[in-house]
Amino acid sequence: MSDVRIVGSCCAPTRARSEQLAESRLVAAEFQRMASGSVEGMVRLDGGPFLMGTDSTDAFPMDGEGPIRTVHVDPFYIDINPVTNQRFAEFVRATRYKTEAETIGWSFVFQGHIAAERYEELVDRTVAAVPWWCRVWGSNWNRPFGPDSSVEEKDDYPVVHVSWNDAVEYCRWAGKRLPTEAEWEYAARGGLEQKVYPWGDELTPGGKHLCNIWQGDFPTVDLAEDGYSGLAPIDAFPSNGYGLNLVTGNAWEWCGDWFDTSFHVAATRSNPVGPRLGTARVMKGGSYLCHRSYCNRYRVAARTSNTPDSSTTHMSFRCVRDL
Repeated sequence: MSDVRIVGSCCAPTRARSEQLAESRLVAAEFQRMASGSVEGMVRLDGGPFLMGTDSTDAFPMDGEGPIRTVHVDPFYIDINPVTNQRFAEFVRATRYKTEAETIGWSFVFQGHIAAERYEELVDRTVAAVPWWCRVWGSNWNRPFGPDSSVEEKDDYPVVHVSWNDAVEYCRWAGKRLPTEAEWEYAARGGLEQKVYPWGDELTPGGKHLCNIWQGDFPTVDLAEDGYSGLAPIDAFPSNGYGLNLVTGNAWEWCGDWFDTSFHVAATRSNPVGPRLGTARVMKGGSYLCHRSYCNRYRVAARTSNTPDSSTTHMSFRCVRDL
């Protein structure tokens, strides 16, 4: 398929953009496909053209959410659910894999999930720019809030404290891969064109909560009006039009692409992937910590990033498989 137009105005092509487009086509052509894994628990999507991105005033310009552009993706399979604790435990048992959080000995935990009486004991330090993130020794996918916590009786919750590198290793074991950002957004939209959320433009239609995000005064008071303060299980909310669960809120999901705020403007519109190199990987979907006053990135077009070795209590992933 040839490259197709960007919806809306755009400056005339420049030599730099022509070179970027050529690079993008090459990277897309070299992208490694995976088609050996089981399709159990996955749904087949037909692919095709869709309008990606947004020009909304709710967008974060520094994230590169726009412009709206017509993008084409080939058919693919995608997990109905994020990878759960149960599935990740099977991977660990089969491979004896140790996550990066286990290897370095700590991961980031949201301050509101650390018992006040244990704070001084568990917290090594906080992140200066976002002090609600605490470095907790002994926290990892199996012990999400520190050494005396566990995921017991939470088999059907998304696995967290999983870095991009960890997610790639799981995908490789499963004969699958991480979705490209374009594939993820196509799937999350559920067949709806340019809607803010997977179900439409209203966050709580009829007063009903359809995803797990923050209600209240961030970061101190979570009213949990959606039923959850922290992670929710995979069946907590209705699925989208393609039958996918938890594509909005709950936990961020890793994508395969390197993050860039402008590469996609000149990139190929056919099965696009991010630039060849970068420092951070794309994450999509938002989390239970998202709140309009701070981070309304629970919109389908929203995007953010983190370094490939990072892990927290609100980062997860799901897999795709090629036909």
